[in-house]
Amino acid sequence: MKSKFEELKTIFIDSVDKNNYVELESATYNYNILETSLLKPLKMILLYGKPGTGKSMLLNKLYHNLKEHREIHYFDAPILSEKAFLKEIYEAMSGQSIPDNMRVNFDGLLKYCQSLRDKREVVFLLDECQLYSEALMEKIRLLSDTRVVKFVITLHKTEDEDIIAKEHFKTRIWEVIVMKNVTEEDLQLYLQKKLIKKGFIEVSNMISKKDIKYIHYMTNGNFRETNKYLYTVFDIYEYYEKNNPKKISTKKLSKKILEMAAIRLGYIDA
Repeated sequence: MKSKFEELKTIFIDSVDKNNYVELESATYNYNILETSLLKPLKMILLYGKPGTGKSMLLNKLYHNLKEHREIHYFDAPILSEKAFLKEIYEAMSGQSIPDNMRVNFDGLLKYCQSLRDKREVVFLLDECQLYSEALMEKIRLLSDTRVVKFVITLHKTEDEDIIAKEHFKTRIWEVIVMKNVTEEDLQLYLQKKLIKKGFIEVSNMISKKDIKYIHYMTNGNFRETNKYLYTVFDIYEYYEKNNPKKISTKKLSKKILEMAAIRLGYIDA
């Protein structure tokens, strides 16, 4: 028989899926800014923040909300080969397939985009742009100058963001949306909505404000770390449910299990 906690922990598998999107005030605020920015004559829009702050989820939601009535394309993983990247851009815009042994000439692509000025506007959502080379980012910049292609890019907040920091990008990225870790209040809402959506109302009621404070302290309000932490918590619950069910309560979260999960993940020392 499948354990309740086996099903429960799968809720916290970290994945970018529109069905896993959780409406929070901060996320809704950022989404509205992002969607409104697409209506402005901007060349590039930047989502900027540490890993696990919800950048990819926001891009995913934007794509699924707009794909029926806008020319919009979503590159959910970086295409690191310049040849493959330009091929994907051209195929998306032209609707034509290019044989793998053929290369898209960048100057030709640029002229093709320029020929569409005032006729079309095509949006590309590019995730994980810190992995692109400087040479490729320069080509992205030049494509955005045509004002036919608009890019929404995500970038991890790291110590070396030289490419985006350069002056020629500063003049093109007119909208910067900074993504941050969430507060204790938003973290509580995040967990409640995630659990209730999947029918685990009683588990949601088990989590006290004191538990939220502890979880927030361990994860710093980071979505990715929170998902990893709660997955581990319920993985330990599953073990006890199968091997020693008397050790667990269904009325409140176990402080001992919260600590065990934190030790397992290296948040605290044993």
